[in-house]
Amino acid sequence: MSTVFDAEVEAQSKANYDEAAVKPYSLPDPLRTVEGREVTTPELWVKTRRPELLRLFESQVFGKTPTPAKPIVVTSEVVSEDSQALGGKAVRRDVTIRFGDGPNAPHMDLLLFLPKDASATHRAPAFLGLNFEGNHAVSNDPGVRVPTCWMRETKDGKIVDHKATEAGRGSVFDRWCVDKIVGRGYALATVCYNDIDPDYDDGFQNGVQPLFYRPGQTKPDPDQWGSIGAWAWGLSRALDYLETVPEVDGKKVAVMGHSRLGKTALWAGAQDQRFALVVSNNSGEGGAALSRRNYGEDVAHLNTSFPHWFCGNYKQYSGHEEKLPVDHHELLALIAPRPLIVSSAEEDRWADPRGEFLSAKAADPVYRLLGTDGLTLKEWPSPAEDSLSKGTLAYRYRPGKHDVLASDWDAYLNFADAHLKK
Repeated sequence: MSTVFDAEVEAQSKANYDEAAVKPYSLPDPLRTVEGREVTTPELWVKTRRPELLRLFESQVFGKTPTPAKPIVVTSEVVSEDSQALGGKAVRRDVTIRFGDGPNAPHMDLLLFLPKDASATHRAPAFLGLNFEGNHAVSNDPGVRVPTCWMRETKDGKIVDHKATEAGRGSVFDRWCVDKIVGRGYALATVCYNDIDPDYDDGFQNGVQPLFYRPGQTKPDPDQWGSIGAWAWGLSRALDYLETVPEVDGKKVAVMGHSRLGKTALWAGAQDQRFALVVSNNSGEGGAALSRRNYGEDVAHLNTSFPHWFCGNYKQYSGHEEKLPVDHHELLALIAPRPLIVSSAEEDRWADPRGEFLSAKAADPVYRLLGTDGLTLKEWPSPAEDSLSKGTLAYRYRPGKHDVLASDWDAYLNFADAHLKK
């Protein structure tokens, strides 16, 4: 299996990056039901409009999580533990979570770092996020297992099959800042997203989806989940596990994601209200950015280059974003009134930073209806390394490229301190 990047490069070169060429668009009102009823109270939002929006995103964008033909037995096992991790500053646990019975059942490996002083009487809030490169790449800790799941590797402009190796250990430690997070009093949990569903168009045969197939079914229905939906489901199963860890405060778990995993974090936070805080890092089209705004990536590119990410019904909106019954300010609104950060990078034009800000601004009325201070920014700010607006719905716009930086984690930890350590 290989994928040539030529189409990706061509799509990015043809994308609109001119504000003057952005076509006029009209956003659906998050506070008006499909029947046209105005939502004026929190009760009406909770009982009517929120479930309505959730159903629309399920059926038309991400796909709904199917009900399995028989209950899936989920088990967990601590494979290894080191009470002197990070030079004695943390406890590290390597955990396997299985979905179903038998040694060949699908599973995901969860890596957990706990502050050394965390205990059943001093429970730590936590950050949870999926990673791209494997748990061993997040830290230089030699005790973390090298994953066995499918991985991606770039060679000569192609994505090729790849198994993780020891050479990748610690390769993205600077993207995760484990020492910084633990030093601020937070636990960190991460899972490689390929454990849940390999990130290529395999016909949905090698991830968790077959566990949910009806007899005779071989792929999800048009309104059932794609890979993003499966990854979000995996995040909720990871949260299930964290709720059983005595040293973790299960009611104070923040879900964080970058790029396609930022889209995943938003969808996980929208569906699962147990997540206490949500961080979207450069999630772009299909994540925090407005689909109706023709700037950077568009729906057609998502459906062409990544046909496995979204549900089958989403493909009808390629080139017809105006026909979507929702837009992504309403995805952000589904997280209200819980704290949410939308973070953009100046050079990441493909993800439409301005569109991410405008999306947050359009979600603000829902946050305010539900009694929060919402988005305190009135205008799109200039990029700054220490950027982070105040408010329950925060926006960050920094210089630099599509990535996760140490300064991003400084902002996220400050935001979490304000909202999870009250």
